Amino acid sequence: MTVRAVRGAVQLERDDRGHLVDSTKSLLKEMLDANELEQQDLISVILTATPDLRSEFPAVAARELGLTDTPLMCAQELGIAGALPRVVRILVHAETDRRKRDVRHVYLGGAAALRTDLAGSPGGTR
Repeated sequence: MTVRAVRGAVQLERDDRGHLVDSTKSLLKEMLDANELEQQDLISVILTATPDLRSEFPAVAARELGLTDTPLMCAQELGIAGALPRVVRILVHAETDRRKRDVRHVYLGGAAALRTDLAGSPGGTR
């Protein structure tokens, strides 16, 4: 097995606890499904939120999905002028047999604008 990193992001419509948790769960599930990853494959997960998201820690969503034995860390993104607002990003470290070029990164909703270079590629946006 090799350690790979899987990236993903979702732009939220509003800063609301339920919306943040549900959107983060959807993103994380899609990242795991797209890469055929199971909970036992996960090494660690880093979740970030832009400074305008304050209603909940994104890691709560991962815990609610059952990731209770995977180390999680939340952090705040830099507040750069002109940056896309209301974005949760996830970086998953996992053991997998996938080649680096076959890793599928997932960017949902408005967050697809963050990685237009991936559109149409095997590791592209959805």
